[in-house]
Amino acid sequence: MRKTTLPAVIVTFVLCYAFWILLTWSFAGQELIMGAVVSLAVALFSARFFIHEKPARLLNPRRLGSLIVYVFVFLGELIKANVDMARRCFGGCRKVNPGVIKVPVDLDGDYAEAMLANSITLTPGTITLDIAQQGEQTYYYIHWIDVTETDGEKAGEIIKGRMEKWIRRIWE
Repeated sequence: MRKTTLPAVIVTFVLCYAFWILLTWSFAGQELIMGAVVSLAVALFSARFFIHEKPARLLNPRRLGSLIVYVFVFLGELIKANVDMARRCFGGCRKVNPGVIKVPVDLDGDYAEAMLANSITLTPGTITLDIAQQGEQTYYYIHWIDVTETDGEKAGEIIKGRMEKWIRRIWE
């Protein structure tokens, strides 16, 4: 079992507390105090499961800034995918060509790979099915609702958009 370190607890607390504030969007004293207490409790019990390597890396201002920019990049990709799915649904679902595509990914580290895989899955029309390592190259197997490109590199550019670039800035 991994040992809980103080930097891991601090980073987990900061992230949990930031999400608390974003979700409640209340700045009343009692709610801020309760959010801090709950976030600290969660951090103490779960830090060893969440952060395994270099816990303070997200507190770097450049990485934190990249994370904030990534939220907007992801929201842009999410809106594009939702509009595309709405057009397909309201247009009678006539333009659907589902399939699984193998996409190369150029990210190092479990956190970066998990973040991109989850981001792809959260955008409508795509689901990351598997992450496979073949030699030095990582590949995602992605179910895509409309396979318009069968070449993995070109399909990756369409599916990943700008997300991979920003995730690399956050984690590497």
